[in-house]
Amino acid sequence: MTNSVTGTGSGATPPIAFVVAGSEATGGAGFQVDLKTFQQLGVYGVGALSCIVAFNPADGWAHRFHPVDPVIIAEQFEAALAAHSPERMNTAKVGMLGTPATIDVVAEKLAGRDWKNLVLDPVLICKGQEPGAALDTDNALKEKILPLATVVTPNVFEATSLSGMDHIDTVDELAEAAKRIGEKVPYVLAKGGVELPGEDAVDVLWDGHEITRFTAPKIGEQRVSGAGCTVAAALTAELAKGSDILTAVDTAKKMVTRGIEHRVSANTPFDTVWQGA
Repeated sequence: MTNSVTGTGSGATPPIAFVVAGSEATGGAGFQVDLKTFQQLGVYGVGALSCIVAFNPADGWAHRFHPVDPVIIAEQFEAALAAHSPERMNTAKVGMLGTPATIDVVAEKLAGRDWKNLVLDPVLICKGQEPGAALDTDNALKEKILPLATVVTPNVFEATSLSGMDHIDTVDELAEAAKRIGEKVPYVLAKGGVELPGEDAVDVLWDGHEITRFTAPKIGEQRVSGAGCTVAAALTAELAKGSDILTAVDTAKKMVTRGIEHRVSANTPFDTVWQGA
């Protein structure tokens, strides 16, 4: 990988990254966050919508989950991949998919290109789904998408599920989970966030050989919407620019920390990360 950008004519062509993820209309998560993060880091974002999540303000901001038809997902892949060659676009991020049918078509389309970097943000549970449907989706994600990934970015809940551990209550246990997940994926960035005790938000990177910790003081004890999306998108953008994995993770950690510090408040019961901070 290189850090250079190339182009013809009067301007240089920026690095390009692909994303498949859900839309979240309030701007605090999903596809909207991915594109904002890419733009902030100087990367041209393209992609496919997998689903639409529309919160219901009249019902406590509950999730309303609407999957995109698999045929339409396939058409979006077809257009994006035809527009940008593998030499120009070889890095991708996978966010929320939502249904086994969506996972089937996304896995098929992703497998049709040789990605240098494929970052998976393993959103295992969509709050708008019935428990049975969510379990089917989780199993399909682990079976069909996880093996394609070069980097996976689970939070504590997701790391517990992917590792098969009973619980994760400490940073050391988070590191053990990352190692176990790393038996299937080259790189694992397990995010402690505010879920683990202590004054610091600690994330751990397993690179197949050693654990590297990335630490920043916690900014409150409440989760902020879009933090996981921002980390994975920033990591994707930096890899698309040619950064090595340690540099990419460091940039992502610093970006989300500053974005949480300058969070955006709204009429929602949650604050959101400000990628522009």
